[in-house]
Amino acid sequence: MSNSQYETYGTTGTTGTTGTTGTTGTTGTPYEPPYEPLYGRGGGYEDTYAPAYEGTYEDTYEAYAPEAGLPTEPRLPRQAAGHAAPRHGGRAAARRAARRKGTGERPDSLRRLLPQTLVVAFLAGGTSAFVANDKAIELTVDGKPRTLHTFADDVTELLADEGVAVGAHDVVAPAPGTALATGDEVAVHYGRPVHLTLDGERRKVWTTAHTVDGALRQLGVRAEGAYLSTSRSQRIGRAGLTLDVRTERTVTIMSDGRARTIRTNAASVREALDEAGITLRGQDTTSVAPGSFPRDGQTVTVMRITGTKEVREESIPFAVERTQDSSLFRGTEVVERAGQPGARRITYLLRTVNGVKQKPRHVRSEVVREPRAQLVRVGTKPMPTSVGGADHLNWSGLAACESGGRPGAVDPSGTYGGLYQFDTRTWQGLGGTGRPQDAPAAEQTFRAKKLYVRRGASPWPHCGARLGG
Repeated sequence: MSNSQYETYGTTGTTGTTGTTGTTGTTGTPYEPPYEPLYGRGGGYEDTYAPAYEGTYEDTYEAYAPEAGLPTEPRLPRQAAGHAAPRHGGRAAARRAARRKGTGERPDSLRRLLPQTLVVAFLAGGTSAFVANDKAIELTVDGKPRTLHTFADDVTELLADEGVAVGAHDVVAPAPGTALATGDEVAVHYGRPVHLTLDGERRKVWTTAHTVDGALRQLGVRAEGAYLSTSRSQRIGRAGLTLDVRTERTVTIMSDGRARTIRTNAASVREALDEAGITLRGQDTTSVAPGSFPRDGQTVTVMRITGTKEVREESIPFAVERTQDSSLFRGTEVVERAGQPGARRITYLLRTVNGVKQKPRHVRSEVVREPRAQLVRVGTKPMPTSVGGADHLNWSGLAACESGGRPGAVDPSGTYGGLYQFDTRTWQGLGGTGRPQDAPAAEQTFRAKKLYVRRGASPWPHCGARLGG
C-alpha cells in the first residue's frame, strides 16, 4: 500500500506483498488508455479524450464521496489491477473532503467527460445516417447474379456505378430511373441479334434469350414439327447467330385424279412431292414452280405432260421493186424479173396436259430459202390518144359490145382480155406489155385504134359493125 497521495497506476500489473509494478514502469508511471485514438495513430486527428479515471487517486476518490447529510460510507472506485485498496479513513483525506465540501467545488472529471460525450453522440448519429443510405441489392447481369451494397438512389445510378452499359436492344427490369430500396432485385438482359430465315423470309431480329429454344418462344415461333438449322439447346452469344426455321405446314397435292394432304416442313414444292410419294417424269411439272416455297394451306396441281414436235414449212412472200422507165407509156408496167417466194421451216410443240390437247406452241423457226424480189419497170412517157384515120370511130360502142365496157374483162377461156378482147400475142405485137386486161383503158383504146389502121374491123367479127355508128 502506497503512502503517497499522488501515486498513480500502470496499465497492467501484478499484486505484490509490498508494492505494485506496471508493464511500463514501477509505481509512479502515468496510465495509458488500452485503446487506439479514433482515427489511428499518426493521423491528422489528435485524440483529446481522457477517461474519468485518469486523474490521481485523490480526485477519483473525491468523485465518489457521499453527499452531505448521507449516512452511508463513501463508495470507492474500482481497484486498479495490482494495487491494494486505499484506506477508507485517514486524516488527510478527511481534511481534503471537508475543504471541497465547504467551497462547493465540482470534480474536474465531470467537466472533462462532457465534450467527449458530445463527440460520441455526433459520430453515432453520422453512422446511423451512413447505414440508412446503404442498400443491399441483388444485381443480375445477363444471367449472373451478385449481391452488392450501394448508395445509388435509382436503377440508372446503380448501373452507372457498376459500369454496366445498356443499349437500345437490352432490357432492364425494373426500368431505368426506378427508385431503389434494400432487398430490391435488378436484372439486365443483353439483346442478341438473330439473322432469322422463317419460312423462306429473311429478317434480322433481337432477343434476350440465351438459347435457340428461348429465342423461339420469345419470338412466338411455333417450333413443334419445325425444321431448325441448329439444335434448340444451342447457346446464343452476344454476337448472335444465323438461324433457319421452317415451320410445319399443311399442303394439298392434286395428282393423277387424287388429292393428298400432308403436313410438311419441306423447303420446296419438289421436296413436298417426294414426301407425298409423287414422282415427276419427263415433261411433268406443277402448277407452281417446283423450286418455290410451299405455303400453309396451298394447293399444288401436278401436270402430266406428253408432247411431240411438228415441223411445218411456210412461204415467205417476195418483195416488188419498181423502177421508172421513160420509154414506156405512163400507166404501163413491165415485169423485168419475176419474183420468187422463199421458204421458212417452223417447229411447233404439240402438248397434251392431263389428257387435254393444248394449242401448238412455236418453239423454233429457220429460213430454208430466201425470197427473190420481183423487178418491175414503170412507164413515165405520156400516152398518145390520137391515131390518124381511127379517132372518129365509135370505140365506146365497140367496147360495150366486146366486154361490157370493163377494162379488166377476160373471156371464159382466158384467151382474150380487156375492153376490146385482145389476145396476148396481138397485144404485144401492137407494142403493149404484159396482159391487155392489166393495161389502162386509154392504152387499150390506143392499141385498138392502131389495130384498126392495120387490119380494119376484121379483128372484131361480131361487134366491128358498131364502130360505124
